[in-house]
Amino acid sequence: MKIKRALLSVSDKTGIIEFAQELHNLGVQIISTGGTMKAIKEAGIPVTYVSEITGFPEIMDGRVKTLNPYIHGGILAIRDNPAHQAAMVEHNIHGIDLVAVNLYPFRQTVAKPDVTLNEAVENIDIGGPAMIRASAKNFHYVTVVVNPLRYQDIIAELQAGGEVALKSRMALAQEAFSHTAGYDAYISQYLSGQLGQGLFPDTLHQVYEKIQDLRYGENPHQSAAFYREQYYSGPGVANARQLHGKELSFNNIVDVEAAYALAAEFQQPAAAIIKHTNPCGTGIGATLAEAYQKAHQADPISAFGGIVAVNREVDEATAQLISEIFVEAVIAPSFSQAALEILAQKKNIRLLAAAIPQPDGNRLDVKSVAGGVLLQQADMTTAAQNDMKIVTKRQPAADEWEQLLFAWKVVKHVKSNAIVIAKDNKTLGVGAGQMNRVGAAGIALAQAGEQAKGAVLASDAFFPFADTVGAAIAAGVTAIIQPGGSVHDEDSIKAADAHGIAMVFTGMRHFKH
Repeated sequence: MKIKRALLSVSDKTGIIEFAQELHNLGVQIISTGGTMKAIKEAGIPVTYVSEITGFPEIMDGRVKTLNPYIHGGILAIRDNPAHQAAMVEHNIHGIDLVAVNLYPFRQTVAKPDVTLNEAVENIDIGGPAMIRASAKNFHYVTVVVNPLRYQDIIAELQAGGEVALKSRMALAQEAFSHTAGYDAYISQYLSGQLGQGLFPDTLHQVYEKIQDLRYGENPHQSAAFYREQYYSGPGVANARQLHGKELSFNNIVDVEAAYALAAEFQQPAAAIIKHTNPCGTGIGATLAEAYQKAHQADPISAFGGIVAVNREVDEATAQLISEIFVEAVIAPSFSQAALEILAQKKNIRLLAAAIPQPDGNRLDVKSVAGGVLLQQADMTTAAQNDMKIVTKRQPAADEWEQLLFAWKVVKHVKSNAIVIAKDNKTLGVGAGQMNRVGAAGIALAQAGEQAKGAVLASDAFFPFADTVGAAIAAGVTAIIQPGGSVHDEDSIKAADAHGIAMVFTGMRHFKH
């Protein structure tokens, strides 16, 4: 369809003057409203005020300006329908062939810390969504654009062929409906919060935008894509910048997320190496290089081909150590130039820079089931030392306390049933995802070997029986940290007391399925 008349009414005025100028150069009559009209007019571009079309002024503080048959009739008319054409002639309605609209900044408004409900309500756009939806519905005849990044593409098509192709109009319509759907979802979420429905409203609206298509999912026969929550600008993997290397795979992204969440637990320089979402090695140290060395030494066999996450800028010394083995990806807050030069010598290694994830009580963990989803508040808290209870006769020594707290932070990120053995601020053995807890302990203790003597043991959930304590005692473990809460807690405490080891109850479980 040849574009003769265009209606421009935008809150985000990025590129709108240039767009209007190009449309004018192509002989398009421009109609506009309020602030958009003022900006176009001040740029010296001929523009017709919407009130001249409707014969009615903008009223009620601009709440009513485009909700008018002269506007919506011009948008919605089916151009090759004789009845529609007759109605247009009878009522002196002229077609509108292009509509460029984006909406009142509701999201930005409610993000203000002191925003009032009335201020939020006044930033709910009505006429804009109505025009967008009308234009998108009539995409066979009307071009609708909600994204300023599309302006140049539209002008290029008009300059090349005199019209916007039907396929392009349909794609723009799909983008427009996504735009209004996301807008309404955000309003719904805000009002749910105002009504006190919290994290779990009666109706859930989540809008995600595609970051990239992936080569495949967990396995080559599964298709996959990576999406980000619309408007999310916070820290974490979804907003990571890839500085080098091959495209991320589905499994890379899952493991990078797991690794960075673990590294973020620590204030000291920390490194975590992840394999299949489980930490094969975690360490903290005075320097990042020391922390990485400890993480690698914990399980050098499993570290091969793993994902590395650190909570400091990767420096030259750490980069040199990482480069000595094959790793799939490294995520960090940043990389020094020297570190980048070292690591970039490996063609395929993925290097990701992202702000460190922060505890967020509003973050949701989503699990899919057939026909629905399970939502829960993400497990982003951990018991503080002051809230823990020493249940044995012997109290942990100061160095044991340090290791117990270290191991407790790590075990939170291990698949259940989970056991972690630690000493000297590094993991020595990790038992993950076992069907019984004593089995998980057996794996972790076997991995630690002789180093288990004088080490500590952390368990993500309580001991059903005293057998795990017995295995720990036999291996030389001197202190244990666990949630407590079993009907057989007293048996575990008696076993610990009989051998002079310390045991701490956290009162908090960290199942991870």
